[in-house]
Amino acid sequence: MTLCLILVGAIAFGQITFPPGGTNRKASVSQRIGITDVRIDYDRPIVNGREGKIWGGLVHYGFADLHYGTSKAAPWRAGANENTTFTFSTDVLIEGEPLKAGKYGFFIAMGPEKATIIFSNVSTAWGSFYYDSKDDALRAEVPVVKLTESIERLIYVFSDETDDAAVVSLQWEKMKIPFKVSVDLEKEQIAAFRREFNSGIFYRYWQNMQMAANYCLVHNINIDEAIGWADRSINTYFGEKNFATLSTYAGLLEKKGLKIKADSVMKKAYPLATTLQLYSHGRGLENQKRNAEAIAVYKMSYDRNPDDLYSCLGITRSYALQGNSKEALKYANKTLTFAKDTYFKGYADGVVANLKEGKPID
Repeated sequence: MTLCLILVGAIAFGQITFPPGGTNRKASVSQRIGITDVRIDYDRPIVNGREGKIWGGLVHYGFADLHYGTSKAAPWRAGANENTTFTFSTDVLIEGEPLKAGKYGFFIAMGPEKATIIFSNVSTAWGSFYYDSKDDALRAEVPVVKLTESIERLIYVFSDETDDAAVVSLQWEKMKIPFKVSVDLEKEQIAAFRREFNSGIFYRYWQNMQMAANYCLVHNINIDEAIGWADRSINTYFGEKNFATLSTYAGLLEKKGLKIKADSVMKKAYPLATTLQLYSHGRGLENQKRNAEAIAVYKMSYDRNPDDLYSCLGITRSYALQGNSKEALKYANKTLTFAKDTYFKGYADGVVANLKEGKPID
């Protein structure tokens, strides 16, 4: 009687940990796209000698009655055992269609050449036996791609990554089902800045306020709010007047059409700049096709520090912009005397070679 009570008590407390039975394996993969975290949790079945019998056989095409559960038109569970799930930390776009942040069950209605991927609001099911289309959050039709080599165990892969997108593909046996996940990075970045504005990490450090403001300047977005951030990076208790904060503020003012005020701020900024900052600023002006202003900045830097690597690089670019290759080459050769490490020496050698051949410098 005592032994019986002990056994019943043990069962009530749950099961101890064992490896999963069968040949399937639990897995997860995640990647950050922009500032959005994407996570996939799934179980990995194996081919196990069933080549040529997976697609249209073990994995049914379209929607089918699986003769279990309540669904009479169930897609494939896109893995094994429990639902495959996708979790997105922010809103995303799937094949260009919007999907809210959250956790979703993932299914696929397979076909020989095309497949319908399905994100379901139900993420806690076992397989697709109780699938109901009314729970769909998003559907998209995507291509089915044949592979030359067989993938023994099902896998999800991220590829073709850019700053704001990646391709996710399910790969198994000799088939791949790819689809694009993208984010509105600028929108999410501004939203993150606004959340962080109310925390100490934002307003206690001028660097964070300046970086947020400069992001808006570079991307030409959210200018009015960014001007406020830039102003705080200079004038609050934690602010600092330096070239980074002042030049960012001036750039934003210019975006608003306040050129006279922007020029006044830049006059205060230039004396605070290092040669590297002046060189970077000049390159930025070049990228905006403001060559006359870039030339003036490069000359200012050289006049101030003629025996400096960045000043010499700048004045080299200045003469190149004016079409004076002879003078540009003269200062490029001077740059070589200051280029000590391998990277800068290689870059300076490239500048000299391009000028000698009459090519533009990078």
